[in-house]
Amino acid sequence: MSSTYLIAFGSNRRHHIYGPPEGVVRAAMEELSAFGTVTARSPVIATPAMGAAQRRFANAAVVLESELDPPALLAALKHTERAFGRRRGQRWGDRVLDCDIILWSGGAWRSAGLAIPHPAFRQRRFVLDPACTIAPHWRGPNGALTLTHHQARLTRPRPLPR
Repeated sequence: MSSTYLIAFGSNRRHHIYGPPEGVVRAAMEELSAFGTVTARSPVIATPAMGAAQRRFANAAVVLESELDPPALLAALKHTERAFGRRRGQRWGDRVLDCDIILWSGGAWRSAGLAIPHPAFRQRRFVLDPACTIAPHWRGPNGALTLTHHQARLTRPRPLPR
């Protein structure tokens, strides 16, 4: 049975074949067609570094229709990261490619090493901004808020403390 996934990509290191991070992300988005049908691609956006990372990131998202179940898709994404040169290292550090399953049409999934929805996507503009360009009305498994709602909560102006 086919499932729909929202996949997020990020890169902030050059690749010897694909060039700068934007090229890495575009190439990774193309590689996803090996796992199903890519039905939507966001633009690649530049975002500031987070955590220990030193360089700006290129981020994007895709909607993927796939016959793979969540653990099989995660294994395929991790294989893709390694094929692009990703090495285990510092958490939040610089990386050639990072691929994450953000949402799944089947709702929630919990297993060792995989949580869907991605536990931190609601606090990450670098995920929400590209995702909202291709799936603004997608709701998480609780069905309460769309991606656009999460983005608005994250980006709305806040009053100054008194």
